[in-house]
Amino acid sequence: MPEPITVQATVFRGDNGNRVAIEPLQLAPPLAGEVRIRVRAAGVCGSDRHVLEGEWQVPLPAVMGHEAAGVVDAVGAGVQDLAVGDHVIVAWNQACQRCAECMSGKPWACMRVKSNDSLLPDGTTRWSAEGERAYPYLAVGALSEAIVVPEFAAIKIDQRVPFDVASLIGCSVGTAFGAVVNNARVLAGESAVVVGAGGVGMSVIAALQLAGAHPIIAVDVNEEKLEQARAAGATDALLGGDNVVERVAALTGGGADVAFEAIGRSQTMAQLPLFVRPGGRAIYVGLPREGDLVQLDGLELAYGGKTIIGSNYGALVPQRDFPRIAGAYLSGALKIDSLITHRIGLDGVNGAFDRMRRGEGTRSVILFDE
Repeated sequence: MPEPITVQATVFRGDNGNRVAIEPLQLAPPLAGEVRIRVRAAGVCGSDRHVLEGEWQVPLPAVMGHEAAGVVDAVGAGVQDLAVGDHVIVAWNQACQRCAECMSGKPWACMRVKSNDSLLPDGTTRWSAEGERAYPYLAVGALSEAIVVPEFAAIKIDQRVPFDVASLIGCSVGTAFGAVVNNARVLAGESAVVVGAGGVGMSVIAALQLAGAHPIIAVDVNEEKLEQARAAGATDALLGGDNVVERVAALTGGGADVAFEAIGRSQTMAQLPLFVRPGGRAIYVGLPREGDLVQLDGLELAYGGKTIIGSNYGALVPQRDFPRIAGAYLSGALKIDSLITHRIGLDGVNGAFDRMRRGEGTRSVILFDE
């Protein structure tokens, strides 16, 4: 059997505040049905920040990151659809592929998935540090020179798609696309509101533009982000405040057809249904901290016939949706490059999280040398 390899990886141990360290880890070779990927680009996502801030609990030590794109460089026994040299995007929701939810086209709803416990489908990991098991966050551990995942979690894509763009399709862009297309089923000409103009919110705006929504109204408390939202395709940009619901109603003739919350804050999640007209849809895309409760006006929801939709990974079917998103990018219909404001090396990862905390930029992507 091939020997483990040593890789530089971003490790969170929980004993140094909210900082991560770059450490050498041992990565075991892929087992049957698995592939090893040399990571070429990895996004720095808000979900990782939730872990560093102690808002979400994961097993430690954790190999951080879950937005990865790269090149297959080793395959385990029985791998049929991937070969060394293939370009792939990694799906972090590694569903079981066998349950009723998976078989009905809803892998995001799989109740047997072990990804949330930072385990591969067999309940183990391929990582260790001096004999101690390490846990790849969401079963990916993207902020590393190489990773091992099941074959079905590595989706082959057109080699014309740049790795930095491809990495974002694996989570932020994919989640946003799915929220618009799979969850909300937005139709051309429908009016839309996006609350939060960070990485996911900007991706929602891009997906709404692709779907033909109009108008597309961005809401944020940061003027700089609102300017970026306009550049990304928002037709209107509103500074959050006491009268923002009324301003949206004025722009849409009584409320938007659909609204998206892309932050994950209980206050804005509670406000979201107020942005939509009777019969409208309110989509929760942003993820709050564990145990965060949202208070809603039940009578207003029922009387207005409004629908609340929780979006888990954009209801993505990665084997179907990743190539579709990549194709939309290659056609020029889906603008993804503009979402990347910082391209950095692995040693800049703590700075990327600091920028995220300060609300600076849209998306940082770690680039790895060939």
